[in-house]
Amino acid sequence: MRILVWHVHGSWTGSFIKGDHEYVLPLVPGRGPDGRGRAHTYDWPANAREVPWDLLRHEDVDVAVYQRPHEPGLAREWLGRDVPGVYVEHNTPAGDVPRTRHPLAGQTRLMLVHVTHFNELYWDNGRAPTRVIEHGVPDPGHLYTGELPRAGVVVNEPVRRTRVAGTDLLPRFAERVPLDVFGMKVAGLPYGVHEDLPQHVMHAELARRRVYLHPYRWTSLGLALVEAMTLGLPVVALAATEAVEAVPPEAGVLSTRVSVLADALHAFVAEPERAAQAGKAARTAALARYGLARFLADWDRLLSEV
Repeated sequence: MRILVWHVHGSWTGSFIKGDHEYVLPLVPGRGPDGRGRAHTYDWPANAREVPWDLLRHEDVDVAVYQRPHEPGLAREWLGRDVPGVYVEHNTPAGDVPRTRHPLAGQTRLMLVHVTHFNELYWDNGRAPTRVIEHGVPDPGHLYTGELPRAGVVVNEPVRRTRVAGTDLLPRFAERVPLDVFGMKVAGLPYGVHEDLPQHVMHAELARRRVYLHPYRWTSLGLALVEAMTLGLPVVALAATEAVEAVPPEAGVLSTRVSVLADALHAFVAEPERAAQAGKAARTAALARYGLARFLADWDRLLSEV
C-alpha cells in the first residue's frame, strides 16, 4: 500500500512507518509544518520517502492518514483527487472539555482513530465512526543502568506548554532530587538540559538516570512515558489521563499529590535495587501493551478495511 502521511508527531510517525508499506511524506520549502518530510533526529527506513508537495500528483497514493483538520483539503489539492483516508487524533480536547466537539464530529466519511481510550471517551465524537489504536513503540532494548542518582524528564517546549506539560511543578520535584530535562526547546531551564538529541542518543542518556518523571497534566499519553518504560526505567507520574492505564503499580508511583510523587522520586534515587526492579516491571508492561507488532497489525487491519 502507498500511504500519504504527514510528519506531525515524530515518535508516532517513527512507529507508523515501520510497517511493510510505502510511506509518502510531503515536503514544502523550508520544511514547514505542512511538509517536514523525513525526520532528522530519528532513524527512519528507506520506504518512508519525502516528496515535494507539487509532485504529489504523480504519486499513486492508495490511502491518506490525516492528523490535522486542514490536511484532507491539502491532500485533495496536492493529489488532484480524493483518496480513501482516516483521521488520527493524538491530542486530548481543550477548552470546555466535557462539551468539546471534535472537528470531524459532523461527518461519517472518515474513520476517527484515537490513540488512547481516554481520548475516545473525552472527545465529543458526534456522528463520526471511531476506532482506538493504542500506541506502539519499537523496542530499544533494556538499556537501563540507573547509574546517575537523578530523575530524567522528557518534554518538548516546556516553557510554552508550562501547565499542560507540568513544567511549573519541576521546582518542587527538584527540591528532592536533581533533574535532567530532555527534548526540543528546553534551553534556559535551571536544570540539566539535553536538547535536540538524536532519539537513540537520548534513549541511551535517559537510561543512565535512576528514575523517569512524567509531570504532564493533560496529554492523551506521552510516548516518552512508554519509551522510558521500555528502556527499563521506573516511573513517577501524575495520575492523569491515560497514564493510569499505562503504568501498573509494580512499575512505579502515580498520584495527584505532588508531595507523594516527590517522595517517590527520592525513594527510587535512594534505593537503586528497588528502582531497577520497578524498571523491569515497567518494561514488561510496556512491551506487552505497546509492542510495535500489535500496533502495526492493528493499523494494517484498519487500512485494509478503508
